[in-house]
Amino acid sequence: MIKNIIFDFGGVLMDWDPRYFFKTYFNDDEKMEWFLKNIAVDEWNAEQDRGRSLKKGTEILVEKHPDWEKEIRAYYDNWAIMLKSDIPKNVEVLRKLEGKFHLYGLTNWSEETFPIALENYDFFQLFEDKIVVSGTEKLIKPDKKIFEVLLKRYNLKSEESVFIDDNAKNIETATSLGFEVVHIKPETDLGEELKKFGVEF
Repeated sequence: MIKNIIFDFGGVLMDWDPRYFFKTYFNDDEKMEWFLKNIAVDEWNAEQDRGRSLKKGTEILVEKHPDWEKEIRAYYDNWAIMLKSDIPKNVEVLRKLEGKFHLYGLTNWSEETFPIALENYDFFQLFEDKIVVSGTEKLIKPDKKIFEVLLKRYNLKSEESVFIDDNAKNIETATSLGFEVVHIKPETDLGEELKKFGVEF
């Protein structure tokens, strides 16, 4: 029987993409894509999600690519612009689950930038601070250890829980640990997917 619903945030409840800032900054899509695929790559940003400070991450990249210093420094200076909005259809499902299931968050997010989301989107209050943030834990999905932090901290059983994420590797780890899973894709109807596990709201 499902008792717990666990949400990833980016790509599930929040629409974040560095392109929301850099599209206007560069005004050149080809140059923007080159920068994001060769300089400010996902793997670099993930280290800040793992707990490295934004300052240290920025300095490391500036030292490696001094010709791109201005653009690199603009990344975290304008991070709030990259957090475009919530994803209304999935937030609506979250709100309907309130009071019917235990709600938790498990997110890869920098400890320094996560407060920006908390301050600007009231639906985070529905989690009642039951959120595991990678930057705080110094662990990052898909490492199973961060899933184990969630399970132990809140005394959860994976077989009583649905885990929702947009990243296939994170879904694989959750499946291996015994969670029911919903892999979010652009066409996914979250409400319908949850009903497959007997989640009614």
